[in-house]
Amino acid sequence: MTSNTAQQDAAVADKTILANSAYADGRHLAARQSIYRWQQPQYDLPGIVVEELADTSGTVLDVGCGNGKFASRLHTDRPDLQVVGMDISAGILADVPKPVLVADAQALPFADNSVDAVLALHMLYHVGDIAATIEELARALRPGGVLITSTNSDTDKQELDQVWARAAGDVLGIPKGPARVSLSSRFSLEKAPGYLGTAFKDIRVRELPGTIEITDPAPIVAHLASYEAWADQCGVPFPETVKRAQEIVEAVIATEGSFEIRCLGGILVCRP
Repeated sequence: MTSNTAQQDAAVADKTILANSAYADGRHLAARQSIYRWQQPQYDLPGIVVEELADTSGTVLDVGCGNGKFASRLHTDRPDLQVVGMDISAGILADVPKPVLVADAQALPFADNSVDAVLALHMLYHVGDIAATIEELARALRPGGVLITSTNSDTDKQELDQVWARAAGDVLGIPKGPARVSLSSRFSLEKAPGYLGTAFKDIRVRELPGTIEITDPAPIVAHLASYEAWADQCGVPFPETVKRAQEIVEAVIATEGSFEIRCLGGILVCRP
């Protein structure tokens, strides 16, 4: 592992960055979510979570709930559940349905065996100690409870990684620039079962492959720009690299008619 990668990994889990810039509000998260509008096939991720909770009653804790995409859907489709949204950032909770609380996933303010389901969706790569946090989530679950987590594959959106490295290289005047920050690599779809297996015996993986085909560079530019909170860890002038990436994407669209991105995410349903 290069020192640059180690620095990036540390920044991805930096609580100050997470609470005060990356997720101070829902703007950057919404930009990363929005690119999936162009994915085929389409996946209704909140709907999948509702489906997986069909046999669950009682309390559902949405850890690292972000802008409340999943909590909101549960409030609508499963009003019988007591859904509690939780995030380390107070700002991003502004529009999440109540009740909500500001807390750290590594120290849940819940007693042992006190919740019926825990959601940890696209967030376990942000905690400092992934293994200890999984143990903490398992601690709060009642016997027979379920943890639903999600993340992306190490192969997800590699085309954007290639664009970034090329743009960064062009800005720096070298053949290939530093890699962009990868949020999911610390807890990727490939690594997740190993982490989860220490606390959960039954782990079921639902892979969600797809292709994003875009004819307007704007969603890609917004996606890349949403990593602004980690600009200092990129090793390259951030605005200039985003601008150069836009030019590269525009050229591909002009030549080929569209820019294609291959995606692979997944949901893991875990029981003790």
